[in-house]
Amino acid sequence: MKTSSILKVAFMVMPLVLASCGTKKKVVEETKPVVSSVGQTDFLNKVNDNNQTVKFITSKIKFSVEVGAQNITLTGNLRMKRDDVIRLQLMAFGFVEAARLEFTKDYVLIMDRINKQYLKAPYLSVDFLRNSGLNFYSLQALFWNELFLPNRSSVSSEDAGRFTTNVDKDDVIISLEDGKIDYSWLTSQASGTIKMTNIIYKDRINGNTQLNWDYDNFTLLEDGKKRFPNTMNIMLTTPKKEIKLGMKINYVKHETEWETRTEISNKYREVTVDEILQRFMAL
Repeated sequence: MKTSSILKVAFMVMPLVLASCGTKKKVVEETKPVVSSVGQTDFLNKVNDNNQTVKFITSKIKFSVEVGAQNITLTGNLRMKRDDVIRLQLMAFGFVEAARLEFTKDYVLIMDRINKQYLKAPYLSVDFLRNSGLNFYSLQALFWNELFLPNRSSVSSEDAGRFTTNVDKDDVIISLEDGKIDYSWLTSQASGTIKMTNIIYKDRINGNTQLNWDYDNFTLLEDGKKRFPNTMNIMLTTPKKEIKLGMKINYVKHETEWETRTEISNKYREVTVDEILQRFMAL
C-alpha cells in the first residue's frame, strides 16, 4: 500500500474520533412508552452490569475506511487501559507503524510517522469536544461499549433520572438530551447489551453532524465473565462528507507490559488542529 493511502486513513480516522457526534438516522423514530416490566433504574443497572471488569484490553485490528469512492483496508493495533489511555496504531505492510492516535484524560495525540509530524492538544482546544462536553470518558465508553454522560467519568443508578427509556419490540432505547446534543443507545431488553450508540449534534446554521456506532459479534473475553464486541462499524455524517469505518478485533488479550504514554522525538514537527483538519478536508 502506498504511504499516501496510509496517511489518508490516519486522517480519516482522526476526525471521526474527534468529532464523535451523531448518526445517519435516529435509532428509533416512533417508540412506545416503557412497560412496567422494564423499570428504568433497574434496566440501567442491567446495562451497566455489562461493563468490563478487566483493566486492559489489547488486540490486533483490521481497519476498513470508506470515504466517497475511496475504500482502504489495513491492519493495526488497539491498546486500552481503563480510565487512562486509548491507543490506535495504523500499520503499513503489516509491520511498519505509519500513524498513531492516542487519547488520554488530558490530551489528544495524533502522530504522522511517515512525515514526522504530530498534534498534541487538550480536549478544550478542539471546538466540538469543548462545546459538546465530550471528553476522554465519552470516547472510552464508545470503544468499551458502555453508557456515558457528558463531562462525567461514569454512570450510576443515581443518574437514572437523566435518561428516558422506551421499548421497541425486543429492544430498549435509552435517550438523553443535553443542549445541542441528542444521545441514544439501542440495547437488548433481555441482556442489556448495547447494540448501537447514536449521537446527533444539532447545528441550524451549518447543518447537523451525526454518528452511528454499531456493535456486533460479541464474545467472552479471556476472564470468561463479560462479552465484548469484536466488530464495530462506525458512520460519521457531516454536512459535507460521509465516513465509514469498520474495526474487526482479533485475538483480544489483556497485555499490561506496554508504555501507556508516547514519547515524542525532537525530530517531529508539531502541527495545529487546523492543519490536520484542512489536510483531512482536502482528501
